[in-house]
Amino acid sequence: MASSPVKLEQRFFRALNSVVEPAVRHGIFSSRFLPTTLIVLESTGYVSGQARRTPLLCQNLGSHVLISTGRGKRSFWVRNLQRQPDVEYFMGGQAYAAKAQVFSENLPARRAELPLLLKPLAGGINALTARGWAFALLKKQ
Repeated sequence: MASSPVKLEQRFFRALNSVVEPAVRHGIFSSRFLPTTLIVLESTGYVSGQARRTPLLCQNLGSHVLISTGRGKRSFWVRNLQRQPDVEYFMGGQAYAAKAQVFSENLPARRAELPLLLKPLAGGINALTARGWAFALLKKQ
């Protein structure tokens, strides 16, 4: 019996994450000094209530980190952040507590609520969310 495309996608990302996540969490391929880098997002599972770790590419914006996915609602981390915005992420081998703000098809980015560097990008973020993308802005606590 063939697996559905969604199940294959889930298995692919779980296998990839199992290799990448430990390295990034310990600072390999992750830097606090580069504008674009890898992080490990630690969120609370929306069904299990257990910690979930996901390696993600991000834009480092000082006191904020911007993460995104073209997989939108299919990305479990998006659903996790919508239900529990208090998270931790690992960058450059260090852990940071943060509060997440999710932008998705039903939750547009409001220019006034964005940090200065992202204000000009609000329209682009909203155009992508209308096409199924999701973004999260992590603010260091």
